[in-house]
Amino acid sequence: MSDMKSVKWNEDWKYWEDKNSFALVWSIPEGAREVTLPHDAMIETAANADSPNGGSTGFRDGGCYTYVKNLFVEEADASKRYRLRFEGVYAHVLVYVNGQMAGRCANGYSTFMVDITNYLVAGGDNEIRVQAKNSNMPNSRWYSGGGIYRDVYLLTSGPLYLEPDSIQVMTEDADEEYAVLAVNATVVNETHMPKKLQLVTSVKEQDGNAEEGHEETAFFVKAGERRRLTQRIVIRKPLLWSEDTPSLYSYEGRIVSGDGKELDACSGLFGIRTLKLDAARGLRVNGKTVKLRGACIHHDSGLLGAATYEDAHMRQVKLLKEAGFNAIRMSHHPAAPALLRACDALGMYVMDEFSDMWDRVKSDLDYALEFDRNWEEDVCRMVRKDFNHPSVILYSVGNEIPEIGMDGGSLTCAAISGKIKALDATRFVTAGINGVFAAGDQMDRILADLSREMQASGEIEGNVNDFMTVMDTKMDQIVIHDAISERLEKACASLDVAGYNYMAARYEPDSRKYPNRVMVGSETYPPDIARNWKLVQELTCVIGDFTWTGWDYIGEAGVGIPAYKPGEGGFSAQYPCQLAYCGDLDITGFRRPLSYYREIVFGKRTEPYIAVQDPRHYGEKLIKTPWIMSDATASWDWRGQEGKPVAVEVYADSEEVELLVNGKSCGRKPAGCGHGFRAVFETVYEPGTVEAVSYNGGKEAGIYTLKTAGSDAEPIIQKDYDGEELLYLSLVLTDKEGNVAAGAEELLTAEVTGAQLLGFGSGTPKPDRNYNERRTCTWNGRAQLILKKTGGPIHVEVHTDTQKSAQYDQ
Repeated sequence: MSDMKSVKWNEDWKYWEDKNSFALVWSIPEGAREVTLPHDAMIETAANADSPNGGSTGFRDGGCYTYVKNLFVEEADASKRYRLRFEGVYAHVLVYVNGQMAGRCANGYSTFMVDITNYLVAGGDNEIRVQAKNSNMPNSRWYSGGGIYRDVYLLTSGPLYLEPDSIQVMTEDADEEYAVLAVNATVVNETHMPKKLQLVTSVKEQDGNAEEGHEETAFFVKAGERRRLTQRIVIRKPLLWSEDTPSLYSYEGRIVSGDGKELDACSGLFGIRTLKLDAARGLRVNGKTVKLRGACIHHDSGLLGAATYEDAHMRQVKLLKEAGFNAIRMSHHPAAPALLRACDALGMYVMDEFSDMWDRVKSDLDYALEFDRNWEEDVCRMVRKDFNHPSVILYSVGNEIPEIGMDGGSLTCAAISGKIKALDATRFVTAGINGVFAAGDQMDRILADLSREMQASGEIEGNVNDFMTVMDTKMDQIVIHDAISERLEKACASLDVAGYNYMAARYEPDSRKYPNRVMVGSETYPPDIARNWKLVQELTCVIGDFTWTGWDYIGEAGVGIPAYKPGEGGFSAQYPCQLAYCGDLDITGFRRPLSYYREIVFGKRTEPYIAVQDPRHYGEKLIKTPWIMSDATASWDWRGQEGKPVAVEVYADSEEVELLVNGKSCGRKPAGCGHGFRAVFETVYEPGTVEAVSYNGGKEAGIYTLKTAGSDAEPIIQKDYDGEELLYLSLVLTDKEGNVAAGAEELLTAEVTGAQLLGFGSGTPKPDRNYNERRTCTWNGRAQLILKKTGGPIHVEVHTDTQKSAQYDQ
């Protein structure tokens, strides 16, 4: 048998937050506690209004985190090679073995490897110490998390081995009859003798036993040599991977000696699919044109903070796909391997992104300080991680890089793009370009030009200060200015796809001026999806739209919170605002009204949908950012607002919609594409039933109903998602008919046996308790519990402060 082993190395770590990093202090403090990875140290500390990070991280502080674990090495294993694979540690990571520096990584999102062989002592314990320095605040524009927040693996092998992550399977050609695979592998011979060997590679369907492809290659490797080998394998009747058919194959590569002894082996999963791209036919997957219905997401796992679990990502991708998305943009850093595995398994396309900054900082102490000396290795790490994941179809070299359209920035863009292409020629390269950012030093010119036009038309009377008050309504005119066009020409010169952040107004003119330019809405405002998607469908050169965001996240606090007073939300949001609150799905995965609106625009939902604007603020001016459509929620439970006016939004793809309150019609209004798929009715709130009926050609086409919950609402616990490791439970306040009592908030206390309570909270953007506490309050009638299974029967009891209770057993 071979010597190669790869084991998850998550258990039995000691952890503490280091308040004194003096080099001579190397002991383990008495207060160190046992933790099992993944572990987000930052989420354990409650948010506070005085955090130096401010709203960027949801008012949470970073710190210096230390983790220690022992590795026992047998005398008989002294000749083995040992490596640690860290899938993500935030940030500025130092790895020590027996007090000696073995490796480091500045990037908090990179998957990196540390060879610890030369620092180990056989015949005893060896201390592995990992320090993560996240106390340099501010260093991130969003919630980063801190510590070893993703999985760690221990890899062992003999002195002759397949280099970890070196087997790369590339689809050279594929159709219904045949697929041609090119398989690359790197063999390392650290023995003192040359070797005559064979590389034996086999391919099977993921869940099958029959071998679908096989190749054996004889080769010679010198002592101390690192040898790269390439094989070609033909697969008959291949199962092609796509969003609709996420079929996977397994590979196994083995090194075999002349006498037939297996010396090493590596295995993994991949998918067979082809990608083509041009302005005439757009993006084609397996020869079929695909439009990307995309969601930008950040990396945190909701109530878990940054802790990255396979189950959390499986659930997230499943819910996003059910909401109508077929693509994810990982914003703004390399994705976790667990997320990519979920996208592979469930059929979700991925744009993986390298960085949020290059040479110019966006936070005082961010990755820009490390970019120049680290970018090349971090790009290699990203591509190596992604190569065998069929879900990854695009690499983004950066997000809203201010210098990307300048001479120096265009050279950097070309260097990063060229490096990616040299490592992986099978995928396409883009960047999320914000025209206003890219033309920052030209904004005076742009504003002066636009100000003159507005004065001439009578829209404003005075100077640029007057113009600034209406700037948000003139963004389309700003982004098509010649100054931005000039910067874009440089920025896009080395890209396969021009990624436009908030520049949909450029699609049509650029399709004419640059007939070979392929574009994608790499970041767009949620309320603009009706206009944007119409352009995506009409223009072959525009391959998709990625909304900001698909899933709510911690940090960038308030950007999507509707407000009526300064500080309550929007750009001026103050503590206790902690979430962005601009996701189609809230932080617990519950779908918000805009999610259903988008699903209707995508043509994936035929029934209408109702969202109700808050009657408590009827007639007041809504303070909102471009990420907010309104303050509407899907509720007809507004206690204390009886008899008061209310605005009701109906989303529908039909010709007309009718609104009825307790059976009384409020009239019909046009809907569908020509009217933005949205009609707004003015009525009076009356408890009972509100109903939307859609019509095509005068005939009823669909119906949707909301009901007021009765006074008998009780908490119930429902199973949301049951994974291998995590169990998600929803607590909902409902009456006997199952109507959610969104207006009846309750303070909850949870008791759990047989499992570990990892998260307890709700989707509120202003939580008043930390997610690792046993108490929380419902939000719009809902709360969520996330449990980590421990192997025994699970019992959950939740009690309210009004003497109500709910139980769950599994």
